[in-house]
Amino acid sequence: MENLIREISIIGKQDPGKEKIGVGRKLYIESYGCQMNFSDSEIVSSIMQKEGFHPATVFEDADLIFINTCSIREKAETTVRRRLAQFNALKRKKPGLLIGVLGCMAERLKTRLLEEEKIVDLVVGPDAYRDLPKLVRTVDEGQKAVNTFLSREETYADISPVRLNSNGITAFISIMRGCDNMCSFCVVPYTRGRERSRDPYTIVEEASALFHQGYREVTLLGQNVDSYKWSFSENNKARLENQEHGEIYHFSDLLKMVAGIHPGLRIRFSTSHPKDITDEVLHTIKSHENICDYIHLPAQSGNSRILELMNRTYSREWYMERIRAIREILGKDCGISSDWITGFCTETEEEHQDTLSLMESVKFDFSYMFAYSERPGTPAARKLADDVPGKVKKRRLQEIIIAQKKHSLERNLLDVNKYHKVLIEGFSKRSDEHLQGRNAANKVVVFPAEKYKKGQYVNVFVDRCTGGTLLGTVSEVLS
Repeated sequence: MENLIREISIIGKQDPGKEKIGVGRKLYIESYGCQMNFSDSEIVSSIMQKEGFHPATVFEDADLIFINTCSIREKAETTVRRRLAQFNALKRKKPGLLIGVLGCMAERLKTRLLEEEKIVDLVVGPDAYRDLPKLVRTVDEGQKAVNTFLSREETYADISPVRLNSNGITAFISIMRGCDNMCSFCVVPYTRGRERSRDPYTIVEEASALFHQGYREVTLLGQNVDSYKWSFSENNKARLENQEHGEIYHFSDLLKMVAGIHPGLRIRFSTSHPKDITDEVLHTIKSHENICDYIHLPAQSGNSRILELMNRTYSREWYMERIRAIREILGKDCGISSDWITGFCTETEEEHQDTLSLMESVKFDFSYMFAYSERPGTPAARKLADDVPGKVKKRRLQEIIIAQKKHSLERNLLDVNKYHKVLIEGFSKRSDEHLQGRNAANKVVVFPAEKYKKGQYVNVFVDRCTGGTLLGTVSEVLS
């Protein structure tokens, strides 16, 4: 089997002597996991579109299917495997169909997917998307293909993403790739490689182009945006004429640059890390009205011993000090959300209660909550016993969910009988008679559609709420 699998180095450019491989063919992409994966799929679409591929809206119409995967939890991998079974059932009826696995699961399970289970034709890691045309051509010639090499330089800065399933108003912009944090439970450093930041001027160009295309909000993406760092000395393709800014660009510098494109362009970002978010970033947010007052600040646990086992490199006290700084600089209305892992290795009942007490102290607007899922190859899997029983994990998770629902409602009630600036994103999920958008704190606001249009900024008077939504009526159009 080894001679059927070709490990191809990253080339990055199409061979001018080769014809485009996608002429007359359709591509279907399905994405799972974090926002970075969805952003990556837009890069892949751009690369394949240049090869002549046209998008397929349903997988049954495709000649090539890519599934962009996540390995952060076992459930995510299980979902992908079920989907691959469906794709393979179609392939038995449609022999010319090609199936490829992209992303983090590809990086982690390349041998098993290709050699043992034989359920895909190509496997491509997050740093090898430029090589997709060459890899597909290899499969067309009757061989399997794989490229999961990790890069220390690749940022795809020169590729203009094709916006998939876009509302035409909001868009993601990747500002960095990889992660250096090495949390003991996480596979990302092993599937996405070391951290590297993108040229800030290419980010500004992409955001500016989106604004001129009618987009009114961009979200700057990275595994840890607060550690964004780009320097001229480390990038010999830098635009030397801009060196008057200084040698090194940090995240606060990037925020100022993007915010300066136009006051009508909203800026969000994700994800922040408690050990890296600085007062300078908070003051930058405060000084620019178009940078949203919302921070996703994953805590993972409320207990310092568990945080140390997770290698989060901060304590409960450090985290609470960062919350204090956010509230003090940006005010009590700033939206704050978090991530939680319940039932991590050796977690006691008392330590679980520490998480609940931290949640009670902060009262997060919303959270992403999960029971611990051991991931093969991580430090936790190698060194720590996954010794909290499944039933206990589930019970603790349910307690965290109940607490968060309570806090979400409490926080939303504070927004009732107030005016909120909302960017209209489209119709509400329940009715075409209502529109929805988000306020600066990232809360969904729903109101009667009337004559208002997607892309407008409106002032909405919120007169009621649920635990997940603010509801009201428009008082004025702002733009």
